[in-house]
Amino acid sequence: MEIVVPAGSGKPLAPYSPGTLADGVVYVSGTLPFDKDNNVVHLDDPKAQTRHVLDIIKSVIEAAGGTMADVTMNHVFVTDWANYGAVNEVYAEYFPGDKPARYCVKVELVKPGALVEIATVAHIGKK
Repeated sequence: MEIVVPAGSGKPLAPYSPGTLADGVVYVSGTLPFDKDNNVVHLDDPKAQTRHVLDIIKSVIEAAGGTMADVTMNHVFVTDWANYGAVNEVYAEYFPGDKPARYCVKVELVKPGALVEIATVAHIGKK
């Protein structure tokens, strides 16, 4: 297993790595709309938070040698179903062709103000 940390990453909020690479599969930890100091960004803006989260996920996958086209599964967590449409609108921009498998559940997230969290699996092949 190889730890994947994109350039410019902040220190994780808890004991985990942004991503791991094993046998050509990248596992991206649950990603929240945090800045480098673990502060929630884009308060009350589910679209901007989703874009921020997916940009971080993209950076982890690219640091491992893959692209967003390699994503096979996303685990999406939202705090309010009222934001579901906004999350999906931005999500579709990052996955314009065939869509990866996914699920979405409503939850309470680790920091107030965070509206979305996404964890991802991408198959990039063996190095």
